[in-house]
Amino acid sequence: MYEPLHLFIDGKWRAGSEGKTEPVRNPANGEVLGALPHASRTDLDEALAAADRSFRTWKATSPYDRERIIRKAADLLRERVDRIAPVLTLEQGKPIGEARIEVAFAADVMQWFAEEGRRAYGRIVPGRNPNLHMKVVREPVGPVAAFTAWNFPATVPARKISAALAAGCSCIIKPSEETPGTALAVARAFEDAGLPAGVLQVVFGVPAEISEHLLRSPVIRKVTLTGSIPVGKTLARLAADGLKVLTLELGGHAPVIVDADSNPTQAAELAVAAKFRNAGQVCISPTRFFVHDSIMPDFVSRFADLASALKVGDGMDPATQMGPLANPRRVEAVESMVEDAVAKGARVVTGGKRVGNIGNFYAPTVLSGVPDAARMMREEPFGPVAPINSFTSLDEAVDRSNALPYGLAAYVFTRSADRAQRLSERLDVGLVGLNSYVVAQPEIPFGGVKDSGYGRESGIEGLGAFMVDKTITQLVA
Repeated sequence: MYEPLHLFIDGKWRAGSEGKTEPVRNPANGEVLGALPHASRTDLDEALAAADRSFRTWKATSPYDRERIIRKAADLLRERVDRIAPVLTLEQGKPIGEARIEVAFAADVMQWFAEEGRRAYGRIVPGRNPNLHMKVVREPVGPVAAFTAWNFPATVPARKISAALAAGCSCIIKPSEETPGTALAVARAFEDAGLPAGVLQVVFGVPAEISEHLLRSPVIRKVTLTGSIPVGKTLARLAADGLKVLTLELGGHAPVIVDADSNPTQAAELAVAAKFRNAGQVCISPTRFFVHDSIMPDFVSRFADLASALKVGDGMDPATQMGPLANPRRVEAVESMVEDAVAKGARVVTGGKRVGNIGNFYAPTVLSGVPDAARMMREEPFGPVAPINSFTSLDEAVDRSNALPYGLAAYVFTRSADRAQRLSERLDVGLVGLNSYVVAQPEIPFGGVKDSGYGRESGIEGLGAFMVDKTITQLVA
């Protein structure tokens, strides 16, 4: 079920030239799934040369033919969902049902960019002089270096690869070393769809070494990262030296405002489904709940009842509703934050402890009365923990929501259309969900503000991030 792991360079599946590897482990039991090869500097130079060479021919390939290949890759992903989803669950941990949904969503993203690449239109601009013709054309920015995290190992690589390819760019991607098999399955779909050799490379290794080597190269003209804020700032500094175009999708700490006119039971039911998806390891996961004091008891009671009833276990078990955290350091981080919150006065309503002594399991946890001084209220927990606090006025809720340097997603629950509109305008984020936690779709831009990054993925904006505008003027007699 878990196939041997390789690098993918210039159309060839291969080991690293220096023979270095690292183990990939199953987060549900710690067992080694495979040995992941590391790319040497020589391997990276070969990948850069292939990306440079292939960019010229891929750029010249018609949008029609690019669309045909990317769409075929999306179709192959759909055909292979029952083969890829178990790989995703084995290496990342999420329940097999969530894994199937993710692979299908990745295919939808690829199809969107395949289609949108054919509509990257320029425009004719009327000139002041009737003999001066002016037009604007859109061209691919150049070879791309892409870096992705482990929490969505199908969706995020698929999004970056397909956007780059649809724009006419070649791409070198370094997925997470903790979830390599899924990204390699995405790459194989592109290869089997007929993507020319060298247009896509997949490399692994020590992240800091890989990123510095690629970003120091003049070949790379565009950098895109989904990852942590510290890593984003490091890549931004490296990219600045070469004036490389940059898209950063970084961390979040999404507030949820539940107004007094909301149905607390319904709001809690929606919240639990969103909060514990992928064990809370989602950048847009709701992580700071602000509930009006008049409905706070009912909301907390229903939330805790549903959270405590979730079946936690190995994601390969169809009955599992929440799998393990992806790695031991996430368990340690969540455990530390909960202990800190309790020490500062928070109350554990349910959970608050590890589950079992094998694997990276932590119970779905609900805390109430968490003081703003607690680390959990200032740092992204990225785990199955929901701190719930009350508020008395919407101004207070907005101020507390905007108090952090994060600005990715926020959610509002209210029956008032006026309040929904006003709150969506006042929240300092890139994504707002009104009575819904659905803020990520292939057709709409995805990204944040402040320390959550800049640039957008998905939507027409996501394609434009890989293109540059060229103005052409012509004087005709």
